[in-house]
Amino acid sequence: MTTSHNAGLCRFCAEPLREEVIDLGVQPLANALRSKETPDTPEQCYPLRVMVCGKCYLVQLQEFASPDTLFSDYVYFSSFSESWLRHAETFSAESINRLGLGKNSFVVEVASNDGYLLQYFQREGVPVLGIDPAVNVASEAQAKGIDTLVRFFGAETAREVLGRSGAADLIIANNVLAHVPDLNDFVAGLKILLAPKGVVSIECPHLMNLITECQFDTIYHEHFSYFSLLTIEQIFTAHGMEIFDVEILSTHGGSLRIFAGFPGTHAIQSKNLSNVRKQESDIRLDDFTTYQAFAGQAHRVRGELYDFIKFEQSKGRRFAGYGAPAKGNTFLNFCGIGPDMIPFTVDRSPHKVGHFLPGSGIPVRNIEAIREQKPDYLLILPWNWQTEIVNQMSYIKEWGGQFVIAIPKLTVLQ
Repeated sequence: MTTSHNAGLCRFCAEPLREEVIDLGVQPLANALRSKETPDTPEQCYPLRVMVCGKCYLVQLQEFASPDTLFSDYVYFSSFSESWLRHAETFSAESINRLGLGKNSFVVEVASNDGYLLQYFQREGVPVLGIDPAVNVASEAQAKGIDTLVRFFGAETAREVLGRSGAADLIIANNVLAHVPDLNDFVAGLKILLAPKGVVSIECPHLMNLITECQFDTIYHEHFSYFSLLTIEQIFTAHGMEIFDVEILSTHGGSLRIFAGFPGTHAIQSKNLSNVRKQESDIRLDDFTTYQAFAGQAHRVRGELYDFIKFEQSKGRRFAGYGAPAKGNTFLNFCGIGPDMIPFTVDRSPHKVGHFLPGSGIPVRNIEAIREQKPDYLLILPWNWQTEIVNQMSYIKEWGGQFVIAIPKLTVLQ
């Protein structure tokens, strides 16, 4: 897949990029787990430098890794998180009720992964189509009987689906907008495929939380862009659509769920929109000084954790990690933490167990390794699932084990 994007220009409005938010150094791809057969194979590494556009305030990476490299074989399977499945099932039920969807409707999900969401629409008799570029996760969806097209989404794919199946009453794009290098082509595709009175529903991590909660670990090469409502409204307006409602979600450390359609076809939920606009204005997301302070906060987090681990190790305390998420790899590599500090991490996904984390080289073991090794501290890398993880792993308290969260600040959970 190629794009016409110039790395020195904003990927939405083509303004020259001059303002840096943070430089996280040269890092390997956050999802490129190293094989147990070839743990010492040299890794491809790329700059991880974040810029903010001076015109539209889109926060973005310069593009170094191609989408084909990032997404053609994907290690993240949505169905391994119970919380995410419950989130998906609730959204499906609400959407069917809100939009009156039935057997004559058509729902399309872009970046449909392993069918984690569309299975709930299909269960209620609503015709669905998934679109995902990763063959391995798409095959999981197809095994569930969910029609899935293995493609990157944009204007060309939208025309293909439109010709084959007709316009969509609901297009869902959850946690994919950040992964799109050519934003204008992607949003143009949404417009092409959308039925005249259809709805686009997009979920994406909220830039406001990234800034206020110092979530620098959510920055990695797969995430080309980081969104505020301020910027998303500009993008959709430029493509002849309007945002008519927004919800604030707790997922992924704080997300926005945006509802868009053609102008005048849906009642504007002005209270929701004005509330989020005010929140973004209050923390000055349209002011460069807000972004300039971010790097210092990230360096503080790094220093706190590094010093804590070294101090506790000097007293004979032992550490382990929980999870092998992309965010954890950005975090560990930026903090300079390797197997000498975190000897291993564990994960529920069999697709990750037995591999090594990119960059740090920390081995990923089966979850039972925690009970076997009895670490004093368990560092939770996917902190956005901390409630679920603490409940699952509460047995570490049997030997006095404690949970540690490093973002937004170092916290030992009691």
